[in-house]
Amino acid sequence: MFQVTQTVSSPELPAFLQKKRIVASTYHRTCRLDTTTPQSPLLVIGTALKANLHSRKAIYQFGSPTHGGRTAAMIHPRTLRVDYGVSTNVVCVVNSELNVNLSRSAPPSSKFFSVKCTPNVRYSVTPQPKATSDLSPIPLEGNSLLFISMNQASQHENDSKLSVRYYGENKEALGQAILHLTAVEISLDVDADRDGIVEENNPNKGSWKWGADGHGAIVLVNCDSERTYLKKPDSEEDRISRVSDLKDMSPMVLRTKGPARLPDGYKLTMHISQGDAESVRVFRSGSTQVPTNTLRKLFSSFVKDYPLVLSSEVLSQEVPYLGGEAEMNLYVEGLRFPDKDFDGLISISLSLLEPICAGLPETPIFTDKVVFRVAPWIMTPNTLRPVEVFVCSTSDNYQFLKGMTNLVAKSGYKLKVCHEYVNRGDRWMQDELEFGYIDSPHQRFPVVLDSPRDGDLQDFPYDELLGPDFGYVTRVAHMKDVSSLDSFGNLEVSPPVTVNGKTFPLGRIIIGVAFPTATKGRNMTKVVQDFLWAQKVQEPIALFSDWLLVGHVDEFMTFVPAHDRKGFRLLLASPDAGYKLFRGLQNDGHGQAKLFDGLKGEKPQTVDDILADKSLQTENNYVQSCIDWNRDVLKRELGLDDDDIIDLPILFKLVREEHDEPSDEEEEEEEEEQREPQYRAVAYYPDMVNMIVLGKNLGIPKPFGPKVNGRCALEAEMCSLMEGLGLSCTFIDDYASYHKLLGEVHCGSNVRREPFDFKWWNLEL
Repeated sequence: MFQVTQTVSSPELPAFLQKKRIVASTYHRTCRLDTTTPQSPLLVIGTALKANLHSRKAIYQFGSPTHGGRTAAMIHPRTLRVDYGVSTNVVCVVNSELNVNLSRSAPPSSKFFSVKCTPNVRYSVTPQPKATSDLSPIPLEGNSLLFISMNQASQHENDSKLSVRYYGENKEALGQAILHLTAVEISLDVDADRDGIVEENNPNKGSWKWGADGHGAIVLVNCDSERTYLKKPDSEEDRISRVSDLKDMSPMVLRTKGPARLPDGYKLTMHISQGDAESVRVFRSGSTQVPTNTLRKLFSSFVKDYPLVLSSEVLSQEVPYLGGEAEMNLYVEGLRFPDKDFDGLISISLSLLEPICAGLPETPIFTDKVVFRVAPWIMTPNTLRPVEVFVCSTSDNYQFLKGMTNLVAKSGYKLKVCHEYVNRGDRWMQDELEFGYIDSPHQRFPVVLDSPRDGDLQDFPYDELLGPDFGYVTRVAHMKDVSSLDSFGNLEVSPPVTVNGKTFPLGRIIIGVAFPTATKGRNMTKVVQDFLWAQKVQEPIALFSDWLLVGHVDEFMTFVPAHDRKGFRLLLASPDAGYKLFRGLQNDGHGQAKLFDGLKGEKPQTVDDILADKSLQTENNYVQSCIDWNRDVLKRELGLDDDDIIDLPILFKLVREEHDEPSDEEEEEEEEEQREPQYRAVAYYPDMVNMIVLGKNLGIPKPFGPKVNGRCALEAEMCSLMEGLGLSCTFIDDYASYHKLLGEVHCGSNVRREPFDFKWWNLEL
């Protein structure tokens, strides 16, 4: 049986700080059954009686019943040493239990004991005596234990009392121990049920579980910048620069109830491990009240109102005990994403410390713990709705820019142009960055991943995109490790798929690497791969892309939306489809139709010329085998059938790869030995698979193929294939400004898209 009640706090509080009380279970009371005597126990509505039908070891309970008794509800046991002949002041945390070894603390020759307490103290003893009454001394055995608990917070210090009296063989009094008890309620609370509200004392707050029925709080990496000038990610500042920054942090609430002050020497301390402190910071509100007037709201914008509690430099710090029934708002800030050396889990603890004596450190008598997981960086596939499109303006890409402007306007999205004074001639917008986002129950914002390629566009993600509610992350590699495969035309993500019964509701990341058996191949740098794998929610797939001169997966594949089957189609470049198309043209008497006809500076090629070029066909056979390898991988890893794949008629050619001159004369001889001629593939004509997907509108490189009856046969084939899916094709002239520079439409553009509706924490991992 579970009962959940909710208390709504003041409407002035934001939703995530409103109070929600969770009662973990009904109140339990242990009932002892006697087979020889009828019993008439009184059962209170909302409680449960619990009896052990097997064990002979019983519990002897006294005092006012509280929830839990000697059950699992007592989640904070604590061993207490009691000295006879003295009075001891003890602080007891509600829902915790004090365990006293009576034999260890008894006077010599003690044979019996008795216990008395005030009404709001509950105690029990074990083992149970054979026969006794509340007023009779109880035999003291070597394993006699006293369990003490309190079911409500104290109004004043030492307002409750328990005494233990010891007796000798003839029941003569030998001494007594007196405990003056102060009960306090302490709970460090988070949004463990992931509904955007910090509930009270959720029993699952100290662990983390994936899935729709999972639990555990979430923290975002605070990687945006509240400042728009002299900016840097907020996570790099150990202070709160603006109150607006609080919404990017996860709420945490310290709830306390008890007397106006703790007994002398007791204090509350928040603490974190050194390892976790590298990944998170904690701030607290300097005031427990929500500002209600303009002057107070103005003052609340200053940093002094949000002092730093925990960081890599401060692993432990005392936090104020506010007295009475109070709540202290705290704010947890993520500092880094999951990575190879960080699984994303963080624990934060709060301890009540007890003084021993002057000159000695305090000791913890109660600890509450909460667990957070850092939200992963998530990519967005072509099937999600676009928000804005990014392209570069250069001195020679007018035709491309004109085509893109018209396409984006027709599609109804925003176009953002990076001008040449910013891009400095670097037009490869896709290669420089990848858009994604981070998400939690209380906040979500886009985050750009900056590639390690660092061309002339290298400052654009930081200088132009980083800002309020727009985050930035990068991974730095040694320059000697960076290759063309580290550009993000080599980083894609599939739509959601199900593979052999396993669901990937956020799709799967796709990267290109060298063939597994290659000894001199290029690979995406390790720091980027480690980062992508560590996010967990879009398990990566590695394809073979090193056979391409540029080496990017977007040169031979993409995804487009579809209204049937799995909701998308995989498009693959296919030399076989290209040769099939050209042979069909030749058979229909169009062998003299020309490719590149009318293109300035290009020699036209007839269909007959292409089909007669045996060397070109051999090269394309090799390319097709490389693509077929990847086709099989994608079918297996994405759970695709052949009907989910469309082959596009695209031819390639092999070119000799040029090497840079050696930088060190001593290594020249060794490098020359490794410099055997290597041939890699480039598109023979504009690579139509390298397209931009804007909903139902596709921006496709204009292929300048052979014309039949005044229409490009390649364009006609593309339209036939795509229009069957309800997609509209727009062909953009990128020949001179992109294709000749070994890129196409997709390479020269980038799209920020809406996030998934699916919440990543609901994944079953």
